[in-house]
Amino acid sequence: MSFRLRQLAIVASLLTAHCAILSATERAHVTVLSTTDLHGHVYPVDYYTGESAEYGLAKIATLIQRARALDPELILLDSGDTIQGSPFAYHSAVVAPPRRNPMMEAMNALDFDALAVGNHEFNFGLEVFNHARRSARFPWIAGNICLEGTEDPAYAPYLVKEVRGVRVGILGLTTPGIPAWETPAHYAGLHFTDPVAAAHRWVSELRRRARVDLVVVAMHMGLEEDILTGQRTPGQVPNENAAVAIAREVPGIDLILMGHTHREIPSLTINGVLLTQAGRWGDHLSRTTILLERDEPDTPWQVVGKTATTHPITDEVPADPHILELTQAAHEATESWLNEPIGTSDRPLTAESSRLEDTAIIDLIHRVQLDAGDADVSFAASFNTDARIPAGEVTIRDLAGLYVYENTLVVLELTGAQIKAALEHSALYFLPAPAGTHPTAAQLINPRIPGYNFDTAEGVDYVIDLSREPGDRITDLTYRGRRLAPDQTLRVAINNYRHNGGGGYAMFGDAPVISRSSMGVRDLIVQWVIDHPGELPTEPTHNWRIREP
Repeated sequence: MSFRLRQLAIVASLLTAHCAILSATERAHVTVLSTTDLHGHVYPVDYYTGESAEYGLAKIATLIQRARALDPELILLDSGDTIQGSPFAYHSAVVAPPRRNPMMEAMNALDFDALAVGNHEFNFGLEVFNHARRSARFPWIAGNICLEGTEDPAYAPYLVKEVRGVRVGILGLTTPGIPAWETPAHYAGLHFTDPVAAAHRWVSELRRRARVDLVVVAMHMGLEEDILTGQRTPGQVPNENAAVAIAREVPGIDLILMGHTHREIPSLTINGVLLTQAGRWGDHLSRTTILLERDEPDTPWQVVGKTATTHPITDEVPADPHILELTQAAHEATESWLNEPIGTSDRPLTAESSRLEDTAIIDLIHRVQLDAGDADVSFAASFNTDARIPAGEVTIRDLAGLYVYENTLVVLELTGAQIKAALEHSALYFLPAPAGTHPTAAQLINPRIPGYNFDTAEGVDYVIDLSREPGDRITDLTYRGRRLAPDQTLRVAINNYRHNGGGGYAMFGDAPVISRSSMGVRDLIVQWVIDHPGELPTEPTHNWRIREP
């Protein structure tokens, strides 16, 4: 069934369900479309490979225009992480910023109503943040970002929009984990409050003072637990995700539009609150229809039905030509920059098995961090197992695909005990082997722990023994051929996300900081390859391995 027919069928089914009500009853419906975690994806292209892809705002735009033809009064919202996350976004923010942010230009053209601020909006600092915000013709909303030392909101906490006589309050909420991941200068003067408490505050104001009929929460947070078992998602910082808590504890909410976790959730109801999430990178568009009724004019509307679904982007959905044209200059400038040759490799390298064995392509990251930080040990994760470096010419595109985040380098003084604790924490990426079985390491990967939280180390040698209990898996840990003593201190290079506790690496938080880099790790890698022609590592050091049960 087509997008148009599905939407008509949903509205019709809601209306039919209430056809027995007297004809004097006044009816209205509100349509809400939402995107989330666009991460700088407009063109339907994978910038790391140069190949076409089934995602991006230009394709989402086609579904938006189709929906708007059916309902011109629909509400269009985004749940954050919008201006960072692709080479297109990085080039527009750092390499050659245009007069207006191209993501905001595209969203302006589509008449977005609001954007809930995401944590990655802060990755480039407040100057880039504010430039993008000023480029938008719609508000960036955040009810739990306050001016430091106050309870005063730094940005508009909400907006109210009237649709067919229905007053709709739209509240924005942001994950408060930003200080745990971000460089302090990037959020200077701001304070991130408890999202549950903020939701209580602003929903109450929307209901009592603003007299809204509907409350929609656009949040850059997702589900904090498995809704079937109640088990908490591992590796979260406090209150990182709070959709379940807000749905259960905050009265007066009708709809929650989630983000942050990159999940596609068509429809979920908790405590009478409808929740939906549109995936990531513009690979889905979420659509909610809410039906309301009232018996007399000027009396409160009552919600009598609501439903949500997500629509995937496929090769049958064309990109909107106007959005492509609007962002073409930024796209072409990005492609030109990515194609710049910076070095050569003697053989092809791949990250495909980098979370199961030592690989030369991840050793490149370690080599750069050790050199740039004048460090003894380096910790790094494989962020993209699809990363490839070809034999022959190496371009910026190849290295951008290897290191996809905007991290900076931090060098700490750590003890041998802290290094071992970090490696033990990393090894939680693998589940315990059931008694009497002999699974492979690949079969023991914990699907609830993101691969980007599995760090390997260079500068020390060690074994991850999966036959041992979690917390006691790191064996044969040596530094320069000798057992690493618990009280021995070493200079350890990590990224700022890890230093701030990202991924649950709490052992780094109080360690003395020796140095910080002003350049991003990706930029350090690019510069290292330029400065070391012919030195790209093509064989792993084999300093670590996994011992299977």
